[in-house]
Amino acid sequence: MTFSGPSHDIDPRLLRAFTAVAEELHFTRAAARLYVAQQALSRDIRRLERELGAELFVRTTRQVTLTPDGERLLPYARRVLTAHDELGDAFRAAPRPLLVDLNTPGLAHERILRRARELAPEQELMARYESGLTGAAREILAGRLDTSFGRYGGLAAGLRTRLDSQFVRYERMAVILPEDHELAALPEVPLDRLAGERIYAGAGNDRTPEWTDLAGRLFAGRGIEVAAPAPLAIGPEEFRRIMAKHRNPVLAVVDFPPMPGCVLRPLVDPVPLSPVSLVWRKGLRHRGLDALRTAAAEIAAHEGWLDRPAASWLPEGEPGTPGQPATPGTGE
Repeated sequence: MTFSGPSHDIDPRLLRAFTAVAEELHFTRAAARLYVAQQALSRDIRRLERELGAELFVRTTRQVTLTPDGERLLPYARRVLTAHDELGDAFRAAPRPLLVDLNTPGLAHERILRRARELAPEQELMARYESGLTGAAREILAGRLDTSFGRYGGLAAGLRTRLDSQFVRYERMAVILPEDHELAALPEVPLDRLAGERIYAGAGNDRTPEWTDLAGRLFAGRGIEVAAPAPLAIGPEEFRRIMAKHRNPVLAVVDFPPMPGCVLRPLVDPVPLSPVSLVWRKGLRHRGLDALRTAAAEIAAHEGWLDRPAASWLPEGEPGTPGQPATPGTGE
């Protein structure tokens, strides 16, 4: 019988059975080496021979010998089993780092990451800053990121079907103003006081359309415009320069880090909310992700992040928020 090749992937267990018999040339000793019954070992060898379409051993009452096809298979089987063992050792010895996008330095997401590291000190959770959930979602689906935070309901429906999410927080929205702006003296800024203003909300940035969409929904019917696309300012000094030059207020959240030459004021009447979720690729299993989810739930419960403020605003039917399905056409 000639070696015709497998019709599908071969179970490494069958190769391990074959290798043990090939090295012992004795079924009883090979079965003892593998801690299996001799009958089970013989069954595995017969299955491997069927899958390969080849006879691997010549069996007599006195001895077991390899056939030419068996001799040809042996070095391949050893290499496959070595690689299989090395793969298992690599993941047992050093689990793959979990790449966690925090969006922007200084946000509350960093607290969640710190707590997750405390909960799972043996795991490596690496911070990244992608600035925008839509952009981060593309990186997640490409395998270059594992998790991110942001407005899950603002993602395209096709993206949401490939992701899982956990709602984390109703985050109050705010506005960043030049420190000499007429509204900067107020401790809080009523939305109707922004009528006639052009507010920068990331228009034109293909990494943050979910934020621009949220702004458009909030501003609709209030006489507030979303500012035209502008180059993205990277870093505090560049932010200060652009703000001084264009003077457009910037839509933000209350935890946004301080910027030079500017003040941050919460928005009120109503209190607009940015819904924040932890997002990851469907099917991802990682103990670091488990720790991150536990940390998010723990802090949210302690800080009241899941309690929606009175007189607040949120887009109607926002996917992924409490009481709303996460993906189109489901009750998840």
